[in-house]
Amino acid sequence: MLETALYDCPYCGETVETTVDLSGGDQTYIEDCQVCCRPITFDLQVHGDEWMLETRSENE
Repeated sequence: MLETALYDCPYCGETVETTVDLSGGDQTYIEDCQVCCRPITFDLQVHGDEWMLETRSENE
């Protein structure tokens, strides 16, 4: 189950689009910003049909 999500990079502030895979349930993973290439920690929480994606810098 793939969904599209927008997030604001905690480093450069740009709004970026990403794809999240809801089939794996709750996840924490690191992806580089598509604009500034710095590592962002993603926290994905899945509750049935609802989900929430939070982002933070690597050092938070």
